[in-house]
Amino acid sequence: MPIPTDELTLGDDLRAFVDASFSPSHAVAELARRLTAAGFTELAEVDRWELAPGAAHFVVRRGGSLIAFRVGTAPLSSSGMRLVGAHTDSPTFKVRPHSDVRQAGYRLVGVEPYGGALLHTWLDRELTVAGRVALRGGSTVLVRLPGGPLRLPSLAIHLDRSVREGLTLDPQRHLVPMWSRDLGSEPGLAEALAEAAGVDVADVLGHDLVLADTQPAARTGADGTWIAAPRLDDLACCHSGLTALLAAPAGERTQVLVCNDHEEVGSGSMQGARGSFLADVVARLVAVTDPGDPQALYQAVARSVLVSADMGHAVHPTRYDRHEPAHTPQLGGGPVLKLNANQAYATDALGGGWFAERCAEAGVPVQYFVSRADLPCGSTIGPLTATRLGIPTVDVGAPMLAMHSCRELASALDVSLMAGALGACLRD
Repeated sequence: MPIPTDELTLGDDLRAFVDASFSPSHAVAELARRLTAAGFTELAEVDRWELAPGAAHFVVRRGGSLIAFRVGTAPLSSSGMRLVGAHTDSPTFKVRPHSDVRQAGYRLVGVEPYGGALLHTWLDRELTVAGRVALRGGSTVLVRLPGGPLRLPSLAIHLDRSVREGLTLDPQRHLVPMWSRDLGSEPGLAEALAEAAGVDVADVLGHDLVLADTQPAARTGADGTWIAAPRLDDLACCHSGLTALLAAPAGERTQVLVCNDHEEVGSGSMQGARGSFLADVVARLVAVTDPGDPQALYQAVARSVLVSADMGHAVHPTRYDRHEPAHTPQLGGGPVLKLNANQAYATDALGGGWFAERCAEAGVPVQYFVSRADLPCGSTIGPLTATRLGIPTVDVGAPMLAMHSCRELASALDVSLMAGALGACLRD
């Protein structure tokens, strides 16, 4: 599957991917659908794996994380791996277990913030609930409520003129989305979830649900090359990583795409980057390709490289003073190589040089990002994965604006550039 050369075509494909991925579980389902269509087959962690050279598979853990791989023709101990990592979650709100809130004549849905969202951007939007519900008997099912049943209305300026000096939102009191009027007998969220799942209310025993903006991703900008969409951080890099993996030809090295959940809240889960998911899959790959060799795993890791792909900050058009003046990535300018003196990013000289060389071979420009010395820096799955596995790692991302907004902004031109860069890394 070659990488499309028409930037707008690939940008439209990213928009379709985002529109299908309302929650981490939906993102994994869409990744799995596309992988299956391309000939990858799903494996289960509970099964014994038999992997032939050139075989293409994927495995899912707890619904929100996925690892896909194409087995190389050479043992991992002699060739290593080329890996791309991204994450499936985005800042949002999670629905509470007891979510039925009634006050002031309204019925509301109890939620709490997930990750570092720009809270005010969620106001006055048509929102829905999406994710998975756990059913009696141990199964789960994906759900997304139709339409836009939820809303977080702003308070009129007439009732709070202090908003002109700055909006302050208390998540506990102010960010509880409306469901309906409280008439005493109308169906609530529980009934709607059961209907969406096709089961009785009593059969829904748990849920992992998030709020999602229902406005579809769109082309914008004077020339139509910008993409306005929710959840671009980090679904855009999941999409670029997938595009690169599907386009990469099989070779000696094993190629891996890992998309972890829970990055926005520190990755501390069995399916997050702090967990064992990637380490477990790598160990099993080595066990199959290098059976009986106790040193093979360590050799494979030492010969591998991970590209941690998470969205990066483009320079802001009116708040450019918040950027380091010599490092101002532009929308449409290509992948951003991230560096931080305090190791918030895992890039070092060798890794950064290796990535820049791969981009040069692919004809892809490289931009650089560092934080101002007087401002804190965010982080990614890169340092966590590098620390846990001991694998050389480089942190990169596609430039964007409005990161962690309910609706973010990126460039369709960067979709093909990022996919091309990641493809060159997988082919190295």
